[in-house]
Amino acid sequence: MKLLLDTHTAIWWINERKRLSPKVDSMLLDGANTRYLSIASAWEIAIKTSIGKFGGFAGGVDAFLAKMEEIPLSILPIAPRHLKIVETLPLIHRDPFDRLLVATAKAEGMTILTADENIGRYEVPSVW
Repeated sequence: MKLLLDTHTAIWWINERKRLSPKVDSMLLDGANTRYLSIASAWEIAIKTSIGKFGGFAGGVDAFLAKMEEIPLSILPIAPRHLKIVETLPLIHRDPFDRLLVATAKAEGMTILTADENIGRYEVPSVW
């Protein structure tokens, strides 16, 4: 299964694994699954770090990306097909990063690992 980690899921996997649901923790550890992170998550951390609203990961975006390199996962770029889907999504969620994650998962046939209940309201597989 192709898994797309929400930003908070990636941070918690590194820093506060106990905050992950048992199901998500198991899915992340299952070698049969392929893990992905959108570059939008790193972008979100960079923005929140720059405005002083990010305390979830010491060291900002550089430290976050370094940790992501230690984990066997692939970082996905933002593609034009993702943006086309963002444009057509219903306005369930106002967070542009989460909307982009939903679009990415839809375009790439992925399941989003997220505690965000609003993401679960879209027609995209999500697990928590």
